[in-house]
Amino acid sequence: MKCPFCSSEDTKVVDSRTTIDGSTKRRRECNNCLKRFSTYERFEESPIYVVKKDNRRVKYDREKLLRGLTFATAKRNVSREELDKIITDIERSLQNSLISEISSKDLGEKVLEKLRELDQVAYVRFASVYKEFDDIKSFIEIVEEIKKD
Repeated sequence: MKCPFCSSEDTKVVDSRTTIDGSTKRRRECNNCLKRFSTYERFEESPIYVVKKDNRRVKYDREKLLRGLTFATAKRNVSREELDKIITDIERSLQNSLISEISSKDLGEKVLEKLRELDQVAYVRFASVYKEFDDIKSFIEIVEEIKKD
């Protein structure tokens, strides 16, 4: 593994742990500059494509989904591990269903389902972008829907 600080290839693993999302976190130390850094290993599965509204097909991007969730959960008491778990659960569900593509609408619904269980404010934030709210009435409707539960 190449050191991100000095680019040396001479590094060693000092600790390994399995994370909540099933990936492996390795704490490494560079034998050259003695700095430490973390790496993550995740099993690579067959690619899934997201079908957009205009019927374009784009490769599913875990990082893009994480950015959306991070934005929705900003200043909320939601950890990175919880976001990783949501994403991993969705990815496993897709892989287990043996589908090779999913509509952006269906993917968004899966995310909303998970967020609703986790944090209602994050749910409303994500829904406002995903469902393209353009007025206050849309916010009121979704809040009323949550209050019914």
